[in-house]
Amino acid sequence: MNVPTLSIIIPTLNEAAAIESQLSSLLGLWVCGCEIIVVDGGSTDETRRLAAPYASLVITSRPGRAAQMNAGARASRSERLLFLHADTRLPRRADKRVLAALVDGHVWGRFDIRLEGHSPWLSMVSLGMNLRSRLTGIATGDQALFMTRDAFETVGGFPEQPLMEDIELCRRLNRLSPPVCLRERVVSSGRRWEAQGTWRTIFQMWRLRYRYWRGVDSRTLAEEYHDVR
Repeated sequence: MNVPTLSIIIPTLNEAAAIESQLSSLLGLWVCGCEIIVVDGGSTDETRRLAAPYASLVITSRPGRAAQMNAGARASRSERLLFLHADTRLPRRADKRVLAALVDGHVWGRFDIRLEGHSPWLSMVSLGMNLRSRLTGIATGDQALFMTRDAFETVGGFPEQPLMEDIELCRRLNRLSPPVCLRERVVSSGRRWEAQGTWRTIFQMWRLRYRYWRGVDSRTLAEEYHDVR
């Protein structure tokens, strides 16, 4: 059996409404030798059944995005991993972009992002996210983090915490190398920003990140985050 060129790991939870569309957009990558792994966190809808025809593997893990992505990494076979949210679309031939990026000592990276939705402010939010991650070396899971398996295992995978698991992973990966910040854009849903209000969401996320940087426990922040929502 051929080793996949890239393992794309997608955590899901009750994504029946969109999972077929998401996975069908990855069929070209599947044909080109990528492995598509769906890790379900215990959906109560038809997510697993709908995903099965489009994925290399569908597995179930305990819920929690970090736990699910770690389970997907353990089940994967490629030496290069890409973690993709269920509402985020990759650019065309993303596999080639990733393979070209992970050379010359670079062990991880991310894509630029474009938030999709009705609010005219989403383009500004996207610009800010891309600029911030270039300046800080910190990216979010919405930006389709990718890395070598060796780097992933060296830093211990995603910390299994309820919030900021992507931020913490980036902190650890920065000790190995700076990220490759690809200008090709993933397209992600802006539904959260629109539902809660763009500026309210920006303020909330920056407040949570600042408090996390100051050492507040991620479980405390997660409780506050869900209370606000």
